Amino acid sequence: LQVEESAISLWNWTVTKHTDAVISDEQRAKLRFVACRLICLCEGSDPPEGTIRRQILMSMKTGKGWIDIGKAGLADGFLENAMTSIEKLYAKLRKGSESEADIQAHRADVEKSLFKVLSYQAESAVAQGDFQKAVTCVQRCKDMLMKLPKETCYLSILCYNFGVETYEWKRYEQSSFWLSQSYDIGKMDMKYSVGKEMQAKVLRLLATTYFEWDCSLYLDKALKAIGLANQENLHPAGFFLKVKILLKSGASDEDINSALAEFMHLEMSLDFCLNTAKLLLEHGRESVGFDFLKSVPERFESSPDLGKITLLHIEFLLQNKRELLAKQKIEEVIIGHYTGKQLLPEVLNQLHIILWDRAAKHYEEKSYSEALHWYNYSVSFYTPGQIDQNLAKLQRNMASCYLHLKQVDKAKEAVKQAERCDPNSIFTKFSVYKIAVMENNTDKAMEAVIEMGKLAEKPSEHEDELRVDKNTGSNLFSLAAQIALENDQQIVAIKALEYLSEHLQDCRQLFPALKCLVRLMLSKVMAENAEKRWVLLNYMFSAAHKKLAESFTEEKFTGDMRILEAHWFRKVAWNLAVQFKDSPEKMRDFFVLSFKLSQFCPSDKAVLIAQKTCLLMAAAVDLEMGRQQVTPSEQTEFFSQALQHLQTCKEIWKVLKLTGDFAKDPTDTLLLLYEFEARSKLNDPTLHNLMESVWEQPQIEIKTLEIIASLAMESPARYPVLCKKALKSALNLHRKQAVIDAVKFSKCLHSLINISLPTGLTDLDTCVLQEVWDYFEDALSVVSSTDAYPEMEILWLMTRAWNTGIFQYTLGKYKEAEQWCGLGMRFLNHLGSLKKSYE
Repeated sequence: LQVEESAISLWNWTVTKHTDAVISDEQRAKLRFVACRLICLCEGSDPPEGTIRRQILMSMKTGKGWIDIGKAGLADGFLENAMTSIEKLYAKLRKGSESEADIQAHRADVEKSLFKVLSYQAESAVAQGDFQKAVTCVQRCKDMLMKLPKETCYLSILCYNFGVETYEWKRYEQSSFWLSQSYDIGKMDMKYSVGKEMQAKVLRLLATTYFEWDCSLYLDKALKAIGLANQENLHPAGFFLKVKILLKSGASDEDINSALAEFMHLEMSLDFCLNTAKLLLEHGRESVGFDFLKSVPERFESSPDLGKITLLHIEFLLQNKRELLAKQKIEEVIIGHYTGKQLLPEVLNQLHIILWDRAAKHYEEKSYSEALHWYNYSVSFYTPGQIDQNLAKLQRNMASCYLHLKQVDKAKEAVKQAERCDPNSIFTKFSVYKIAVMENNTDKAMEAVIEMGKLAEKPSEHEDELRVDKNTGSNLFSLAAQIALENDQQIVAIKALEYLSEHLQDCRQLFPALKCLVRLMLSKVMAENAEKRWVLLNYMFSAAHKKLAESFTEEKFTGDMRILEAHWFRKVAWNLAVQFKDSPEKMRDFFVLSFKLSQFCPSDKAVLIAQKTCLLMAAAVDLEMGRQQVTPSEQTEFFSQALQHLQTCKEIWKVLKLTGDFAKDPTDTLLLLYEFEARSKLNDPTLHNLMESVWEQPQIEIKTLEIIASLAMESPARYPVLCKKALKSALNLHRKQAVIDAVKFSKCLHSLINISLPTGLTDLDTCVLQEVWDYFEDALSVVSSTDAYPEMEILWLMTRAWNTGIFQYTLGKYKEAEQWCGLGMRFLNHLGSLKKSYE
């Protein structure tokens, strides 16, 4: 009993709090759920009539509450409980009845509750998509209407709501059923009917359903439904729908005119009439549409919105390519504007849009004179001296047309008017800029670009400038640079590019613009002003590198975008480097740029090879420029740069060698030779440490050692000890050959003797003489074993040994002199044609 009382109190509290809007619908449903469950738990084996009636009410209300908040599935159990309780109540009432009249009264009493429960079950079924269950429930309700005629209106509206729901879900077959049911039920009892207006509304939606379901298949049904709707209640919406259906069905103009005539006496708004005219014209019914449009002004003579009719007329004349008639109509409007028949501001604005669109279309088709004609129509509506931002835009557009027509003076006048109306617009400054570039006025063009840069950074001050976002600014500066380049205004182009790359941050706009400009300049890179174009190209690639580095903070510029752009720029930089083969400095700069750009790409094998090659080429160019006749400070700079490139290249080469077999790759040798040259010419104290590891390499080639020997003595380097060591190592390798190449051996030996026995020395160390003596003995050994030893080399060896002996003789060293002169004479026997001359 206490639980039952608590449940009733909770229920009553819920009802009062809902009235005060203290709790939400969902909270109310949950509280009712709890109260109702508690009441059901308290039910005895034979509950009294009052308890059963309370259970019916609470179960119905709880079920309906769940339906109303969109949780129909939770409602079904409560509605079933309500049905069971109704049956119990009816049985209890019959049990205590004595006459047939009492039984009929009790039946009528419970049928009201039964009707409600069935209608709620139908709602739940529709919400859950159970069409058949919903139909069954509604049919039972429909059968009960004879006894409950007052529920006719309720059931009709319920079916209409089902029709609306299923229509919105595009379940047209179900929707048409429910709407038909709604209409039929509405006719069952005129006393309790929903009324003609509601019936017409039902039928209009039914016609719409048939129309959207399959107009060709259900055309007759759609027309019948709309016909009935219009009989029930003549309404503009019904008229419009009938015309729409007739147009879709391909009805004749005569039929459509008949339909229009039916409704001419109806009160309709101007907008409704205009929409009807639009519908007719959009379906290609020009004759009917224009006739209808002509009849409209008579009905709205005093309306201030009359201009809308003229506007629509012009619009459709243009759409149907009747441009001449449209022009006549516009000229009538212009005359009316100055004779007291002005259009409302919003209508005039719409007319301006139409005129500008038409002008823009002609502009795109390069019909600049025709575009000006339409812009002039728009100008006609402005009074002389009027200040208006739209007029400024109009004058800018006209200036563009004049420039294309080479009418520069008229363009200047138009821009002057634009400046008067809107001097602080970036678009106005851009128009000033275009004229300045075309007139080759560099100072004015530069001034305009700088002003554009300032305006691009400023927040917008008025509506026209709302469109000046970063993308617009980027596009304008890109165009500015392109125009300058096309007119050979390199200085101006650089300034535009500076703003493009430094002040406008949207990478998705910047990179396409930079690529466009690069392509433009590549086509002219070998022209007379190639030097200036090279400066621009260098600037743009540097800008691309800078922006790629900064792009990591830009969310909308993804990693894939960055890689894509980096690949494009690094490849083009590489190609440019190759093109500049006759200009070492440019070649070096673009190889370095290509390397820097490649650092934004994934380090796969192809990219690593490209990086290695770029750095090797850059180092090679720096070494070559350092060899030229330049100042010592410049030489130092070139050799230092080369060394930096080589250090980076060595790191990349280490990684690259892990990716595959590079046994035949000459990179190790090139790195060694380039580094040796750079360090030797920089007089680097670490050079000897570098060479210690070289002497130990078993696979080092003779040619490499000979080049090292040569570089060791190439100015400004002077390392005789390293030179000797390299030559001795090379000579040892020559000796180890299966067949000695006498020519190469002779050259190596010649260099070694030269460095070991310099000419002009007054005192020679005994050890040195002995060392050199051994070289001569080596030479004799090879000369004796082959006929391939060059005769001039043999002559040189003979002469050098003889002169050394003579030099010893002059010093009074007769024994040594006899030995060296004798050594020289041993070579005499191996001379060929020259032997007799020296005997």
